[in-house]
Amino acid sequence: MAYELATFAGGCFWCMVAPFSDCPGVVKVVSGYTGGRTENPNYESVCSGESGHYEAVQVTYDPQSVSYETLLDIFWRQIDPTDPGGQFFDRGSSYRTAIFYHNEEQKALAEASKRRLEASGRFNGPIVTEILPACTFWPAEEYHQDFHLKNAQHYRAYRRASGRDAFLQQHWSGEVDLPGRNKKLTPLQYHVTQEGGTEPPFANAYWNEARPGIYVDIVSGEPLFSSLDKFDAGCGWPSFTRPLQRGAVEERVDRSHGMVRTEVRARRSGSHLGHVFDDGPQPGGRRYCINSAALKFIPLEEMEKEGYGRYLELFQNGGTPDR
Repeated sequence: MAYELATFAGGCFWCMVAPFSDCPGVVKVVSGYTGGRTENPNYESVCSGESGHYEAVQVTYDPQSVSYETLLDIFWRQIDPTDPGGQFFDRGSSYRTAIFYHNEEQKALAEASKRRLEASGRFNGPIVTEILPACTFWPAEEYHQDFHLKNAQHYRAYRRASGRDAFLQQHWSGEVDLPGRNKKLTPLQYHVTQEGGTEPPFANAYWNEARPGIYVDIVSGEPLFSSLDKFDAGCGWPSFTRPLQRGAVEERVDRSHGMVRTEVRARRSGSHLGHVFDDGPQPGGRRYCINSAALKFIPLEEMEKEGYGRYLELFQNGGTPDR
């Protein structure tokens, strides 16, 4: 089956690329402009409102690996769907939200997902995100493409300052809808990820795994850690100096078992992963002690096939200092 397209407007397109790029089965995410009145728009004409375009992202995906419904779910979890005048501190018509459907099936699925969100009562106001037919998509200037990777520090500061991260934390708080998740997990995987359990040390899948590759969330498939940051801490569990990308995990105070520790959870799925300690190697000094049962290892040679090809560059470059 051929690849398909999905197009979404969620405010500033810088903030919409990473959530889709991190999804297994997504081949490419392009920032651009759509839904306007003029041809060949540029950033200035779009932001001024002159061209009438939305800032948007166009997602190329493999429908055999990821469903359109999953992409819709990712989209809703990145935006404020009740805001008709922009997104967070970005105001104006170019920052409105919309789903641009490419066929009647996408239209029906988008409308159904919008109805479900309205019925959920998650938001106080009405859902105003429009569902519109796809039209010409104009790729944005090259410096906007993969901005979150090219200018990671600026990107993170912008997200925080815009209010987007705080809003998403307030309304979603790491939740993910995964019907039947207990049927997809082994008893140990379920105990660890859903009940906060701990597997035995030195008797788990990845404590001494030495092959190059990445480790993804066993529940959602979200990339979490890399072999480039893995080290032998002598504790019997997989240990990493940092997550694969900031924002992939959340840290929470854990006062269970008469101790005060810092729990690590996957941000997208909310799954318990393990704990982080301040006794790791320098620089950084952190040790993310993670349960193998919470992870799935993707060897380097299988990353492209499994939908994680965009991370191959990390291994070609030997890792990046700030990702």
